[in-house]
Amino acid sequence: MSPPRPGRPPAYHDDRRRTFPQLAPVPGDTGEFAATWWGNAWVDALEDTALDAARLARGRAYAGRGLVDAITVTPGRVTAYVHGSRPRPYRTEIRMRVLGDDDWDRLLDAAAARPAHIAALLDKDVPHALAAVADLLPRPGDLIPDCSCPDDGYPCKHAAALCYQAARLLDEDPFVLFLMRGRGEQEILAALSHRNAARSAAEATAAPPPVPTVQARDAVLAAPAVALPPPLPVPPHPGRPPAYPEDPAAPDPLALELLASEAAARAHTHLTTGRDPVAALTPWQDAVRLAAAHPGSGLTASTRALYRDLAEALDRTPADLARAVAAWRQGGPAGLAVLEEPWDPPAGPFDRARPALLAADFPHFRPWRNRLSTASLQLRYGRDGLWYGYESDAGREDWWPRGTPDADPVGALAGLLGR
Repeated sequence: MSPPRPGRPPAYHDDRRRTFPQLAPVPGDTGEFAATWWGNAWVDALEDTALDAARLARGRAYAGRGLVDAITVTPGRVTAYVHGSRPRPYRTEIRMRVLGDDDWDRLLDAAAARPAHIAALLDKDVPHALAAVADLLPRPGDLIPDCSCPDDGYPCKHAAALCYQAARLLDEDPFVLFLMRGRGEQEILAALSHRNAARSAAEATAAPPPVPTVQARDAVLAAPAVALPPPLPVPPHPGRPPAYPEDPAAPDPLALELLASEAAARAHTHLTTGRDPVAALTPWQDAVRLAAAHPGSGLTASTRALYRDLAEALDRTPADLARAVAAWRQGGPAGLAVLEEPWDPPAGPFDRARPALLAADFPHFRPWRNRLSTASLQLRYGRDGLWYGYESDAGREDWWPRGTPDADPVGALAGLLGR
């Protein structure tokens, strides 16, 4: 078959069916098949339901020796041929419930509402809070094994081997778990991009009313000269660039959109304030500002390139950039400084914060430099005199900016908790 010509649409790709080549044997005899918390949750769901520990042990041994052939994942089903004691392998599968449309809406809404969740997914991580929104991970009894072998164990050793190998796939790519629950990676990213686009459209302001004008010909030829209208008022917001179509011979449309948006924003600031908002920024601050100005960035294949290129140019990861973007949207340059620069505040407001929080019946906070922390909540005191809220999954020390800065620590924490 001849190779595709430039400009030809790509070949059809089934986003709801993925086949993974046979996994290599597991070195050593530790029997560890999952390194992530969600991979271990998958294994626990099988082991907590198993009726025979001996069959599980043999299944682990089969998986460790690489006796599971290529694995195919489709919504609600994981299938593979597993070699046993007979020459012909057995057809083995694990079935599970797919999520309904309401479950997916809750899951996608929760992911789109938190930049931290989106960044984690793109970095091949599954936040605990997101997985709990719609019971993404299986519970004991959710995994239903089936095999063509004569063994009526629940599960048989072949199904157990398939389950252990599937945990390795989940470790490498958590989107496999989403596919098991009913939707493919591109479908999910497109839905997240649509939700962000809808939010951006809702925030866009209405077009300004028309202003009086004079035709250029009338102004030049009129005798006496026609008085020119007053200068146009500065619009409240910079204009939005046009949509640039895909063209193999043209520059990247995302790059064109970024350049046009940047030019409009900087020109608007010059007109309204007389200063250049970029001149005083470091390259890292400017990269964060650039990514923060485009809320849809990082969701689709084309916009993920923005995070990747900006991060690589400054020796950072896309997750570092996404966290910095969240801080910038929370408080601009001051918010980014709070994220990246611990400091020792002088005596005064910081010392009075803990008694104020205790008096308001908030949990006990541990102090460290300019930060007050619990297992999952944190307040950071900025050099601008404001308190910035942060949140992390309990025990992970993975802090993400959230909420609105407030001069009162009680107010900042109440906003963080939605009170």
